[in-house]
Amino acid sequence: MIDVQNLPDPRNIPLEKVGVKNIRYPITVLDKKFGEQRTTARVNLFANLPHHFKGTHMSRFIEVFHAHSTNVKMENFVHMLHEIRRVLDAETSFVEIGFPYFIEKSAPVSRQKSMMEYFCTYEGTATATEYQFFVGIHVPVLTLCPCSKEISDRGAHNQRSFVRVLLQMGDFFWIEDIIELIEASASSGLFTLLKRNDEKWVTEHSYDHPVFVEDLVREVTVRLEALGQFPWFSVEAENMESIHYHEAYAYVERGEKKFIKKALLETTFPRL
Repeated sequence: MIDVQNLPDPRNIPLEKVGVKNIRYPITVLDKKFGEQRTTARVNLFANLPHHFKGTHMSRFIEVFHAHSTNVKMENFVHMLHEIRRVLDAETSFVEIGFPYFIEKSAPVSRQKSMMEYFCTYEGTATATEYQFFVGIHVPVLTLCPCSKEISDRGAHNQRSFVRVLLQMGDFFWIEDIIELIEASASSGLFTLLKRNDEKWVTEHSYDHPVFVEDLVREVTVRLEALGQFPWFSVEAENMESIHYHEAYAYVERGEKKFIKKALLETTFPRL
């Protein structure tokens, strides 16, 4: 059969990215408490296309990803990046994976357990000699307004807020630890299951720990910098304001994005 994709193209236009997008696929990732967790991801797989090729081989993206889908841990993700580049005979590969991540969480007083959902992303780029790998973690929290508390005789307005960190991989880390860090920076974490005594605790705890959206971003930044693990990271927070018809937003980034030498891959990630 004729391989049309490999036919020459006369227009002399290289493409930065070609591939497949918005694939829904079951994957298995690492879980700090239970060893591994099965979830469902939305996946984008791309590679560059030299000017002399008419098209890419879409099926090869799926073949490579399927082979890695039962083991999408941080180390294996980077190996998958390099394999996609090799199989597609490309100079550069790009992979983006977004997936819900569940943690069993206990209520603060009753200790009743329930599953809490967070959203995570793996984003990476690889060439023949280097790679970049970023982990995104999206965490819902509760914030209480310091200004409202200061000027009000009774109570203070609060709202659900969202924090997203994007972390360039240095040393291996657990997603759960970063979520805990973010929740500790807010007025309170959120819970799927709360009894009355738990609701009382959350309400009073948040009242005692008011934060602006600016405070939230700065506090997460201080705690991430203290870890000393990430060459570059960004922090953004958005408050879904409860008494304003708008959202409040803040963003910061630290460090410098770096390409990591492929030769360092085996020493960067432990064999878990």
